[in-house]
Amino acid sequence: MLPTRRSLLTAFLAIPALPIASIQEAAAQRPRVPLTPGCGNDRDLTLARTAGPFYKPDAPMRHELFSDSPGGERITLAGYVLDRDCRPLGNSLVEIWHADETGAYDTSGFRLRAHQFTDANGRWWFATVVPARYSGRTRHYHLRVQRRGGRLLTTQLFFPNEPGNARDRLYSDALLLDISNTADGKFGRFDFVV
Repeated sequence: MLPTRRSLLTAFLAIPALPIASIQEAAAQRPRVPLTPGCGNDRDLTLARTAGPFYKPDAPMRHELFSDSPGGERITLAGYVLDRDCRPLGNSLVEIWHADETGAYDTSGFRLRAHQFTDANGRWWFATVVPARYSGRTRHYHLRVQRRGGRLLTTQLFFPNEPGNARDRLYSDALLLDISNTADGKFGRFDFVV
């Protein structure tokens, strides 16, 4: 039987703060999407991408976005914000906005838009829906990430094995979510290095 999104998130959030060496060891043992950069390896920062035309400031602070689009396929997105040496960065801003299951963005309100700050262990998560493809774009999420006192990273995260990935000029293998199917939707993981 497949685990649930909630059980995966609960396990993820239950991980205590680890020393840097343990984080690096755990990252090395955890299966990863092959070309996704990470701390401790090549020490590359997460790639930047355009915010696109649909960014709006002042998104509400919240984790749960699913109720904004209850007809969509559920997904929980989670990960860490880390520095180049695999140290978790607590109190980092993580902001998300994306299209709904029909490919539409809310341009008048804050539907499928939110922000939060990482916990003391550098963890972030959002419960939302899988966005639709729309003309000229493959499935993706827009995110902004900023460590306390650091530069602002604007980027996008993509789904593996999407037919439109190769045709999307903003797509990169380095920005692939690590997706798991669960009994009640998908669970996507990505660690930002800023």
